[in-house]
Amino acid sequence: MSQFEQSPSQTIGPFFHNALIQMTDGQNVLVNEKTAGQKIIITGLVLDGDGQPVEDSMVEIWQADANGYFNHPADPNQAKSDPEFMGHGRSQAVDAGRFSFTTVKPGIIAGEATPYINLRVFARGMLIHAISRIYFSDETTNKSDAVLNSVPAERRDTLVAKLDPAELIPTYRLDLNMQGENETVFFNP
Repeated sequence: MSQFEQSPSQTIGPFFHNALIQMTDGQNVLVNEKTAGQKIIITGLVLDGDGQPVEDSMVEIWQADANGYFNHPADPNQAKSDPEFMGHGRSQAVDAGRFSFTTVKPGIIAGEATPYINLRVFARGMLIHAISRIYFSDETTNKSDAVLNSVPAERRDTLVAKLDPAELIPTYRLDLNMQGENETVFFNP
């Protein structure tokens, strides 16, 4: 094969635990005691079209810090970003398809209307990862977000993580349905 020929497509995975971010108490931790902002937990399940857990999937998040800045060269405000915040993480969906991240609630990015977290799902049988967003149920600014409002009203809740008021650390849950009646809204890459 010459160096310019296209190679065949392959499915995504398998995923190896040693390639993932350090886990503490079963959670992927993007923060430490010096990280600024409200610490939160994002959790949920990755489910197939029959509502069964997708145990060999992987969820990846990428987000701004508590002030709305990315610690990345593409952000012109990188110098203002929190150096104690990792900003991205990967969680292999284990334990019946469950994923979990300990992070901070992101600030509003310049030019955006409400805070959100970028999300990708990788799984066996997928040639291209699925892309989505996580919004927060307790944000009144969600109604002003152009992307969220471009989604039909009856499907918006598939992007909104619900706050569990019973938890000591604010915990948001969003189940990701890869297919079926309650399929999560995914965007074109």
